[in-house]
Amino acid sequence: MGQHPLKLEFDGAHEASLAARLDLPSGNIRAFALFAHCFTCSKDIAAARHIASALSQEGIAVLRFDFTGLGGSGGDFASTGFSSNVEDLKRAADYLRRNYQAPQLLIGHSLGGAAVLSVAADIPEVRAVVTIGAPSDADHVIHSFKGQEDAIRQQGQGEVCLEGRSFTIRKEFLEDLETQSVRDKVASLGKALLVMHAPLDEVVGIDNATSIFVAAKHPKSFVSLDTADHLLSKSQDAAYAARVIAGWVGRYLDPVEESADDEVKDGVEVVETGQGKFQVMVTSGKHRMIADEPRDVGGFDSGPSPYGFLSAALGACTVMTLRMYAERKGLDVDRIVTRVLHGKVHADDCKECSESVKSRGGKIDRFERMITLEGNLDEATRTRMLEIADKCPVHRTLEAGAAVVTREVPSGTPEA
Repeated sequence: MGQHPLKLEFDGAHEASLAARLDLPSGNIRAFALFAHCFTCSKDIAAARHIASALSQEGIAVLRFDFTGLGGSGGDFASTGFSSNVEDLKRAADYLRRNYQAPQLLIGHSLGGAAVLSVAADIPEVRAVVTIGAPSDADHVIHSFKGQEDAIRQQGQGEVCLEGRSFTIRKEFLEDLETQSVRDKVASLGKALLVMHAPLDEVVGIDNATSIFVAAKHPKSFVSLDTADHLLSKSQDAAYAARVIAGWVGRYLDPVEESADDEVKDGVEVVETGQGKFQVMVTSGKHRMIADEPRDVGGFDSGPSPYGFLSAALGACTVMTLRMYAERKGLDVDRIVTRVLHGKVHADDCKECSESVKSRGGKIDRFERMITLEGNLDEATRTRMLEIADKCPVHRTLEAGAAVVTREVPSGTPEA
């Protein structure tokens, strides 16, 4: 499963702070991808969210960000252009290269598709490019200005309404679009290309996909998105696109080498993600997990709660301890399942608790462990295995209690 995305920021082409999300897989990372959204859209558009989430479940980390002046990013949209969008993408690739791994995959939706085609040759680590509903020429977007083009050219700028929102477009923006030759970039791409387009796309016609595909050299592929709309607003359409991308790109990816800097060698590190009130990233060695709280207490419910992790520790330790015992004794045990329930109860109401626990008074934590042993075992052996379960190290720690020593470590020190 993928995780709730990390909140990040980096400087864009106009030195404005660009808001970004990084969708990380829960396990090993096959590659990093960079996603470019459509014109005047944002990183949080449904297509971007669905595709990033689905790819993260396939082991591909996805960075998606808002271009300058859009979404949560700073800067003035009116001062931007296609060239600055391309530069924003370069800055995003640089950010990944410095802090994680350079992107091997570029994905562009609509005008973002034209942008990734234009920038791909400038990012040497990129192995593959995917376009979704992309125009074959950057100036295709001018068609959406609905008669305002002449006024913009004459007056130097003008207001256009797109998707119910008003944007200031300057003459320089139009001129920048007209100087871009996307098809020339495609012809010299030198990367594997997947063109995805819906035949009934009413915003960017299917003829654009034909132009891109014909201009490209092999290896190249085309996948029809059937009845999907331009924005892939239906989750099933976005999920389908993501599955196809994940399956297609695998043959072109280089394995990402794990960096020692990405590992937590001693203990466990827990860091706030910046998403919601409670969500945190838990790192142990090479492994990453999300912890959170349920929605009814203000969390996203994007991962187990702290007590959920504690219950998981007890359950995992129990199963492992019983498996070791069964292997050592040569027992015919096919599978071991442990379910753990946690709750707060009054000590006097805990009939199964020991006298030492009841003597604490007040409310105590009660873990109920239900063990299923599948296999050819007699009753005496089953009883013995339940006794062995009590010897699991986490069980003993919970019953005995533990010392917790706290100290502050200043930010930036090796231990922080």
